[in-house]
Amino acid sequence: MSWLKKLEELFGLDLRSLALMRICLAILIIVDLIKRSQDLAAHYTDFGILPRGPLIEQFLNPLLWSFHLFSGKSFFEAILFILAGLVALVLLIGYQTRLFTILSWILLVSLQNRNPIILDGGDIELHLLLFWGIFLPLGAYYSVDSALNSSEKPLPTRILSPASVALILQVCLVYWVSAILKSDPVWWKEGSAAYYALSIDQLATPLGHFLLNFPGLLTISTFITIWIEACGPFLLFVPIATPIFRIAAVVIFISLHGGFGLTLTLDLFPVIAASGWLACLPSEFWDGISAKLQTPQRQGLRIYYDGDCGFCKKMVYIIRTCLILPETPLLPAQDNPEIFTYMKTQNSWVVVDWKERKHFKFEAISYICSLSPLFFPIVPLLKWQPIMSIGTNFYEWVANNRRTASKVTTHFQFRPLEVQVSYWTNAIALSCLVCILLWNLNTIAPSLFKLPNFVTSLSFSLRLDQRWDMFAPNPLVDDGWYVIPGYLKDGTEIDVFNHGKPVTWEKPALVADTYPNGRWRKYMLNFWYPDNARYRPYYGGYLCRDWNSQHQGGKQLDRFNIYFMKERTLPNYQPPKVEKVFIMDYYCFELPKVEKK
Repeated sequence: MSWLKKLEELFGLDLRSLALMRICLAILIIVDLIKRSQDLAAHYTDFGILPRGPLIEQFLNPLLWSFHLFSGKSFFEAILFILAGLVALVLLIGYQTRLFTILSWILLVSLQNRNPIILDGGDIELHLLLFWGIFLPLGAYYSVDSALNSSEKPLPTRILSPASVALILQVCLVYWVSAILKSDPVWWKEGSAAYYALSIDQLATPLGHFLLNFPGLLTISTFITIWIEACGPFLLFVPIATPIFRIAAVVIFISLHGGFGLTLTLDLFPVIAASGWLACLPSEFWDGISAKLQTPQRQGLRIYYDGDCGFCKKMVYIIRTCLILPETPLLPAQDNPEIFTYMKTQNSWVVVDWKERKHFKFEAISYICSLSPLFFPIVPLLKWQPIMSIGTNFYEWVANNRRTASKVTTHFQFRPLEVQVSYWTNAIALSCLVCILLWNLNTIAPSLFKLPNFVTSLSFSLRLDQRWDMFAPNPLVDDGWYVIPGYLKDGTEIDVFNHGKPVTWEKPALVADTYPNGRWRKYMLNFWYPDNARYRPYYGGYLCRDWNSQHQGGKQLDRFNIYFMKERTLPNYQPPKVEKVFIMDYYCFELPKVEKK
């Protein structure tokens, strides 16, 4: 029926787009783990800024769970980090995709729940995208699962299900809710929000600072941003010329996040948000690319393998999938006497190009990569003589030790791959979709939309809770930098915040660079708010432990004070005034003695 086809076009998702999102999410998880591991002890152990005892007793919602609470040791945390990385790697290649999507989501939420104060909007969207991916066929394309698909039944182009609807709406809600919460006149009337946002020295990049020289451009940027957020997602649901409007929406929002990333230090958030939009690419986008890739060189490519070698068969199927050459024939060499002779004399697979030239061993890999729409840029590197020599030697070792090499693919088996959604997965996805809709309505109008207890409990347990209030209702106006004068046991004064350098109260050239990374930046941004004052003593304890674990005797840290040099952004480019705000003092060894009156 035509209406059903249109419904699928509007609320369905192309399987290739879902596969692209899976690859992006897996890479982002791995990158996130690498970045987080730089502060493993500081952020995830009892040595750090939030030991498990205070976290459980004072801060953590009882419904939030985390394997990271089992131990406060660095070694245990390192094991969990490595495990999460390996699971994400398997998700990247798409083996047993649904199982490893679930495991990746579990490990990601567990990690995020260990230290909520360092999370940002990107973290929330990352685990939400992964959650909805559990109910979708993320491994139907560009995966080991698809490479070893033994079913002769063709896969559908798109999938329409409650989960596909939920994923699309989840992507849209980020912007709709954010636009509604941006209620301050600086967004809708004055057009000065971009000025205030780029004046946040703790976030602005050098380009962001430079753009402050163009007030008119910033006013235009403000209105463009708020109208894109409010109206842009509706492009996904235009019933006429839907593919064109969907591609336009994806391009617009990826460009928007690109602009955010160039002007503000938002860590991985722009890339995470862009990954969600990639899932919305329509089938026509992929069909157009596929048509352009049908060159004589690709159409004439044939790959012959040893039909008596199960390992060889698996590898050529996986290679074809990884290099995105789905139409390339994979043929047993035994079926062609001439090719079979080449295979035996060369001890190699045989790759035949469109001009019937034969390619062998690692040189054949180089040739196939030259036809791959993804890997062709690395061909000059593969043809570099040292790499070619190493690759050829490795190929010959594998060819002569197939039994040993085959152990790598022991668990990779040919099995039928079917895209189907059960009644139970539909029911679960639909229930969770209702939860996020109610949750976002409550965010917008809490007095009108009360959340039932079961919705609150389910949302927190599955981390469906969300709040898209980026720069809402207006960007921060209180900005500044930290100075932490500390005193060693021998009386020396140092700046603890600046790695023990002499204390200076002057504003840094680039405040954003005073933080080691985005996690510390987020933490210190939260540290300033009075609502987070309960976290401050644990940061003080960490500073003492961190410094004194590296210094002895008189060079150990005895006490310090924390000041925030508050700089309020004033309207109309008025020069700000700096106010020295005392936050707290801390004694590393004992509290100061108070005289009795």
